[in-house]
Parts: sequence; C-alpha cells; structure tokens
Amino acid sequence: MAICLLYTQSETTPARYYRIELAMNLFSEVSLLREWGHPGDDGHQVINLFDNLKEASLAADEHRDRMMERGYQRWHAHPNEH
Repeated sequence: MAICLLYTQSETTPARYYRIELAMNLFSEVSLLREWGHPGDDGHQVINLFDNLKEASLAADEHRDRMMERGYQRWHAHPNEH
C-alpha cells in the first residue's frame, strides 16, 4: 500500500511531496517507509519497523492525517481515479 500526498502553495513556490508506503519484509515485519521532498530532488527517507500490520497501519494513518492537516492533498496518478 502506498499513499502519495502533494503540497502546492502557489505557482512561484515549488511543490512538495510526502509518500507513505507499507510493505512486508523478509523477517515477517512490516516496514513503514516515509519519503518527502521536492519533485526531482533526492528527498529524505525514514523506515520504521513494526511487528504487525495493524500497528504499522495506525502509524501510517497518523502520518497521513498530520500531513493533510498541514495542507497536503492526496495525489492520484490518473485524474479519474478516486
């Protein structure tokens, strides 16, 4: 599961992105990857490990909600996707 958020303030201010992804690893842990920065730049990454999907999902939801409170909006690759 991956969630992509995009923040655009104005035409003169560069856009920013925030990406959240959950994935199982080889040790039966759930990895929560958070990546952010400006499109086209290397960006920053943080990976947190959780023992189960429920804990990881709750953490991902908290990060998503916090970023949406800051003005980020869900980004869809296709305009007709909901």
